[in-house]
Amino acid sequence: MSTDTVMAPKQWRGRFFEDMEVGDVYRSRLGRTIEQTDNTWFTLLTMNTNQVHFNSEFAAKTEFKAPLVNSCLTLSIVVGLSVSDTSENAMANLAWDKISMPNPVFAGDTLWAESEVTSKRESKSRPNQGIIGIRTRGINQHGQTVVEYQRTFMMYRKHAPQAVEQFPEPTSEWNV
Repeated sequence: MSTDTVMAPKQWRGRFFEDMEVGDVYRSRLGRTIEQTDNTWFTLLTMNTNQVHFNSEFAAKTEFKAPLVNSCLTLSIVVGLSVSDTSENAMANLAWDKISMPNPVFAGDTLWAESEVTSKRESKSRPNQGIIGIRTRGINQHGQTVVEYQRTFMMYRKHAPQAVEQFPEPTSEWNV
């Protein structure tokens, strides 16, 4: 085996501050198809009364001709798709900037996330954490960008006390 070969970890714990470098690009492994049920529930949950999200007759009379997926749902799904690559070990979001929605999202669209590390610095006040800046975009099945944003978050270092294994130790042997 070549010494250049990097073996996959036996246990994925997400990336930590030390694993991130400016210029790194991460693409979500999974895509997520948004259904009208997702859109309706999210709209009801957030008490959004704009009919373009849940009234097909109303939406048919707009330039979009169909209900739009709630933009906050689009943002939330794209953030979620990016977490395993970027911020699974984040301690807190610090800022959200320049959120834009250049193309509409409709029920049936499938989204993926692509993120790039734009900044990295040590925390001056928290030795077990660092600060990461990323830009992320959500891309639909047609390759169109449907959301873009910048996000800054505090991220744990590998040696942080919070970065310990969380899986409980089994109290019995295997039975199968």
